[in-house]
Amino acid sequence: MFARGGLAEKHMTMPFDTLDDASDDALLARYATGDASAARALTLRFAPKVFAQAYRMLGDRAEAEDVAQEAMLRLWRIAPDWQPGQARVTTWLFRVTSNLATDRLRRNRGTAIDDVAEPQDPAPGQEEQMQNSARLDAIRAALATLPERQRLALTLRHFEGLSNPDIAAQLEISVEAVESLTARAKRALARDLAPQKAALGYTDD
Repeated sequence: MFARGGLAEKHMTMPFDTLDDASDDALLARYATGDASAARALTLRFAPKVFAQAYRMLGDRAEAEDVAQEAMLRLWRIAPDWQPGQARVTTWLFRVTSNLATDRLRRNRGTAIDDVAEPQDPAPGQEEQMQNSARLDAIRAALATLPERQRLALTLRHFEGLSNPDIAAQLEISVEAVESLTARAKRALARDLAPQKAALGYTDD
């Protein structure tokens, strides 16, 4: 689904099982020189995580697949120019995925909540499900308005479930900086969602 042949298929490849312990930088360098097995290893290593991040942000499988596809394509394109040590491959991919998903959220902002039809006689379970869906739509739309670093930190913490030390390692910042970013992001989301508080069923309790 995400793997691309092209350049890699023109050259000999290394045995796939020898690449399991290779670093991300090493695999990307191998792909850039035409190693198809490196492309497969990178796809297996990253594509599920990229898709999961996109799906948690978008809540739509088809759109998440499109975002994951585009993120991996961009990784293939930058492979020849990648400079090891300047950034983590995972950090770069998280950022690209977050930005691509955010672009889609911005294009769709406001439509999801407005398009939810009010049922004539909803069962309690249906009503609760619709409200939860509206809340998620509102949160995703508000997430798209955050500055990139705040959005990325909050996504990794609350959508991906990473710990603050793990996020710090991914973003190459301190744990204190992660805590500051997520705190500011939460305050911004609270401000953005405040006008919709009653409609979304939130209370002060």
